[in-house]
Formats: sequence, structure tokens, C-alpha cells
Amino acid sequence: MSTETPSRKPGAETRDGADPDELPPFTEQLSQQLGGVKGVVEAAVPITLFVILNPLLPDRMGPLSGLQWAIVISAASALGIAAWRAARKESIRHALNGLFGIALGAFLAWRSTDARDFYLPGIIQGSIYGVLLIVSALVRHPVIGWIYAVVAQGGKKEWRQNKPLVDILSRITILWGVVFLAKNAVRIWLYWIDADNALGMMTLFGGWPVTIALTAFTIWAVRRHMRAVGQEPPDVLKGE
Repeated sequence: MSTETPSRKPGAETRDGADPDELPPFTEQLSQQLGGVKGVVEAAVPITLFVILNPLLPDRMGPLSGLQWAIVISAASALGIAAWRAARKESIRHALNGLFGIALGAFLAWRSTDARDFYLPGIIQGSIYGVLLIVSALVRHPVIGWIYAVVAQGGKKEWRQNKPLVDILSRITILWGVVFLAKNAVRIWLYWIDADNALGMMTLFGGWPVTIALTAFTIWAVRRHMRAVGQEPPDVLKGE
């Protein structure tokens, strides 16, 4: 008796008519990577709590300062979200990613007693991302291009032979890098002038909202470019 696993016949589909090997739409994949709406909201909870509580709490509340209470509550919320997900047997990957940044920022701010240092890891990380994005485009290996290859071509490298597509993905990658550097330049300036409350607001509204907006623009730009050169965009970029 043969031990080979029968291969799926060409054109075979699931009962609902969907190809089981077909990649889900790009928007669905993006939602999965971000943890869906729930994941985005949960990632924003700790930083939102710190931004709100830090200016509102009094200088001293019992054994801790207002800043320390804001740090404790923010870090506790990140831990609580991770624990809640674990208890429900849900993925804690997104929670852990956010927890690391919160923990490092909390440590720095607690040690220095300076609220600005809570945002320092994010400023450094965002600046590094901006530089890497631009450099990757300049050497013709745009990061956004490789992400496109994963979500639209199943990880294949055909896009590398499509010079117009490489050009548009390089320009888009440079845009991402410029936006990252610009928003972090503002954050560095706010850090320098000791505007910790404004720095918090910039961190909050310059984070996920900007990333989601850039992603939406990227999808639109790639679709527009491919149709302009007479090519049909991959199904995963159609959001269907």
C-alpha cells in the first residue's frame, strides 16, 4: 500500500468554493498581523493610559509619585492584557511585542524620574526603522517590496524582475521611511524641549493611525500602478 499523501487535484476547492491554498486577501492578512481591531486597541491601551494619567495625577500619591503611578498602571495594563489573552488561550504574540517596549520605557522613566524617557525606546526604534526603509530602497531591495512578495506572491521573487514594480515599491518604501523619520524628528524635538505631554500625544496619534494610513496608501498606489501598466493586481490586494 502506498504511503504517499495524495496531492490535491488541480482546481480542487473546498465545499464553499474557496481554494484552500489561496492566500487570504491582503486586508485580512494585515488584520491578522496587527491582531485585528482588538489587537490594535489592546496595543494602544498602555500608552494611552500613561499619556492620560501622567499629567492628571498629583505629584505625590502615598509612597509613589504621580509619574510612578502612571508607569505602574500602564505596565500593569500591558501585563493584564497578556495574562487575559493567555487565560483565554488566545495568542499573546501581539501583547508580548507591546509589553517589551512598555517595560523598557517604564524602566527608563522610573530610573530617571523623567516622563520623557518613557517614550525614548519608541523614538529610537522608529528612527532606526526610517533609516533602514530608505536605505533598503536606495539599494533596490525595498522592504515594502519584500512584504508585497510575501502577501501577494506567496514569498516568490518574481517582482524583482519587474523593474516598474520595483520602482514604485522603492518610492513607496522611501515614503514610509521619510514619514517615520519626520514623525520621530518631531518627537525628538518635543523630547529636547521637555514637552512630555505633547510628546505623549504625538506618540499616541503618530503610531498605529499613521501606520494604517500608510498601508492603505500603499495598497492603493500598487493597485493604481499595476492597472496603469495593463496588469491586474493580485487578488490579495483587492480586499475582496
